[in-house]
Amino acid sequence: MSAQLKILIIGGSGFVSGTLAQLALDQGHAVWAITRGQRALPDGVIPLIADRKDTDALSATIAGADQQWDLVVDCIGYGPEDVQQDVDLFRDRADHLVFISTDFVYDPQARRFPQSEDDADYLTHSYGGKKRQAELVLDGADTGAMKWTVLRPCHIYGPGSLLGCLPEHGRDPQLLDRLRQGEPLRLVGGGHYLQQPILAADLAQTILSCAHNPAAHGQICNVSGPTVVESWQFYQIIADILGVALSVKELSVADYLQANPDRASFFCHRIYDLSRLAACGLHVPATPLADGLASHVESLL
Repeated sequence: MSAQLKILIIGGSGFVSGTLAQLALDQGHAVWAITRGQRALPDGVIPLIADRKDTDALSATIAGADQQWDLVVDCIGYGPEDVQQDVDLFRDRADHLVFISTDFVYDPQARRFPQSEDDADYLTHSYGGKKRQAELVLDGADTGAMKWTVLRPCHIYGPGSLLGCLPEHGRDPQLLDRLRQGEPLRLVGGGHYLQQPILAADLAQTILSCAHNPAAHGQICNVSGPTVVESWQFYQIIADILGVALSVKELSVADYLQANPDRASFFCHRIYDLSRLAACGLHVPATPLADGLASHVESLL
């Protein structure tokens, strides 16, 4: 990676994108962000105000910037039309495109442990299915000289976001108060699902490591943290940080899924093989979960 990069972030005012923007600035890079101008950007980010749903206006904004970027990162792309837009806009304006996908692309009923990018079964519907369709567009597109990488993060946590990893307390604004008041947390299946949460700052470092890395071109990589825990243990760590006891009320998996079929991807073991990430020479997240959660809790307090 060069000493200074020109980086464009699509959606630079969000949780992951904001963390990425700040880390890139801290490392001395020049950062632009495409946003609708509705939320503040980190100081030093150059704003490009446009709505990606208005392709003509977005194209004009990008052309007006008159830049050749080292790295373009799409943090908010959802479906195949978004990725096709990325290819059309940046094929001749970017050296490397990173698309942030999700581990929800994997079919929760047909996972391997740990799950690799190979020999995988994918969803064809819902959020994960749309992200997978987007990946396939990029994989089959003519990107010219522009290189590309897809990253599939697991649950992302860290300062800048609400806290919580599993319904009914996923990103729960009242979580810390509930724990301090001794309220039982309502965890589906008792929270006995394995996962590897990733600190947003670690994910940001992995994204930046894609730049000028030819080994990452054309690669789709899992990216998750180093700590494997059951979901209830995630909450236990938070309770320990607060110095309170954890109480859990188990909710029936069958009953919950019957009422919330769209949330099936949360209720499976989410553990990953990161060997491809390492083989590509990309940053492998290393922040222990307890350390990352301590910083997250401190930011909320």
